[in-house]
Amino acid sequence: MNDSLSVPELCCERTRVRSEEEKKALISRLNRIEGQVRGIKGMIEKDSYCIDIITQASAAGSALASFSRELLITHIRSCVAEDVRSGNDDKLDELIRTLQKLMK
Repeated sequence: MNDSLSVPELCCERTRVRSEEEKKALISRLNRIEGQVRGIKGMIEKDSYCIDIITQASAAGSALASFSRELLITHIRSCVAEDVRSGNDDKLDELIRTLQKLMK
């Protein structure tokens, strides 16, 4: 695997059109998470106490998990539901594989 690949290059060619409101909400959440991670980096640079850093890292991890959970809910309600309604079970199979990976 080429480590110089950017995130979009690692993803597949599929896309999903999102409303501006949805994009804004997702990006806003990611910006908050990014700020938390930068704060953790700052704590390390300032030699903060280990438990304080761990607490903040846990909060950032929880925020990212919450982001993923909300994105998954949206995916199920839109992409998966639309395909199942049209008789295409491919997205359902993809969802099951994804859930199996997440539950390891």
